[in-house]
Amino acid sequence: MENDIEKEKEEKVEMTEETPETPHKEEREKDRKKRKIAEQAERIKALEESLKQAENEVEKLRGDAAEARDQYLRLQAEWDNYRRRTAKERLELIDNAGKDILTGFLPVLDDCQRALNVLRESEGSEAAIEGTELIFNKLMGYLNQRGVERIEARGAVFDTDFHEAVAQFPVEDPEKKNTVIDVTQEGYTLNGNVIRYAKVVVGI
Repeated sequence: MENDIEKEKEEKVEMTEETPETPHKEEREKDRKKRKIAEQAERIKALEESLKQAENEVEKLRGDAAEARDQYLRLQAEWDNYRRRTAKERLELIDNAGKDILTGFLPVLDDCQRALNVLRESEGSEAAIEGTELIFNKLMGYLNQRGVERIEARGAVFDTDFHEAVAQFPVEDPEKKNTVIDVTQEGYTLNGNVIRYAKVVVGI
């Protein structure tokens, strides 16, 4: 009887060893694979979100860089304008300061010219004429070196940009109409700009 029991045990063991995998194990393997797939999907989703955030950050940085570049270009343009404006104002200040000083010499130049004309008309001494001419030429040379030029008005067509009409005089010659036939006071320019208009008599 003991032999029958032993034999029965051996048959049960053999049956257990020959039994295929249980359904529970297959289900556990399927669940493991599903979890693995779900984890991978979560990781992919997280990576996609990170990528999207990175792209947004890059786009924002690009916008910030473009704005900074635009501000830099504007500041550079403003600086260039400021530098040119201040340089121009400095030159104008120097020119105006010189203009006031040089304009103050013009009455003296007029007096020298009148004195020279009087000496020539009254047949004054040669020494007086030469001395007055020397003073006049030195003064005129000094003014010329600093950009002062006399306006050549006599015989020129009347031009309000350079001439101031103080009188009109009838003329028979048609070519002299609207031209300067006499100058009562010389006009001058400083670096091309009028500092005193020539006072003239115009033919009509």
